[in-house]
Amino acid sequence: MFGKSATPVRTRDEGEKPFWISFADLMTAMMILFLVVMVASLSAVTQQIAQVDQSGEQRDKDIKKLCQDLQLRASNLNTTIMVDCTDRRISFGEAGRFGKNQYFLNRQGQAALQDVVPLILDAANSDEGSKWLKQVVIEGFTDTDGSYLYNLHLSLQRSEWVMCSLLDSRSPVQQGLSEERQQQIRSMFLAGGVSFNNAKESNEESRRVELRMQFFGLKEQGEQTSEETPVFTTSAAEKCQLEFR
Repeated sequence: MFGKSATPVRTRDEGEKPFWISFADLMTAMMILFLVVMVASLSAVTQQIAQVDQSGEQRDKDIKKLCQDLQLRASNLNTTIMVDCTDRRISFGEAGRFGKNQYFLNRQGQAALQDVVPLILDAANSDEGSKWLKQVVIEGFTDTDGSYLYNLHLSLQRSEWVMCSLLDSRSPVQQGLSEERQQQIRSMFLAGGVSFNNAKESNEESRRVELRMQFFGLKEQGEQTSEETPVFTTSAAEKCQLEFR
């Protein structure tokens, strides 16, 4: 009898080997692709963080330069004006103090205000100021005598009176200011009372006014719109609603 040739038996593993090899190659390729994407993403995030840090450093340098220039010009012009570049505040020493229960500055305080306002406007129009200076807040302070609500009202009156000194047609600060600069004051300066917060060592030192400079953040820069800076209609002889003297 002629014997039949034996057909080689293919094991189950041999039939599945091509499939498993292809699947392994696919997983390796996907892993490599994933690593490439992750490296690219991490690189982009790192570059973005570096750019933000660099922009933040440049912002700090610009603000520091603006403040130091303002500090130098103010010290050369009026010795009572003090510009604090750390807290970004402008004070007037004894000239910026109020009498007890009074909301108006004396002539020396008005003179200091008259000197510093044009300097602030010049700083706002500088390269650094046009990018970062947001607004100047007028803050009136009181001593701790009396109730909280009374002092809150008094501090508001003090900041409002200083604002009136900037805009009232009878004020000496108005002398020599163009309509463009008057409008710049309206859009940049903001009156806000703070009662007896941040009291000084004595009541006399506590009864004062200060100008606090606020600056745009990195995300805020360039986002200000006309809706955020309303333009008020004004008359040729705008008058303060407080008793002006």
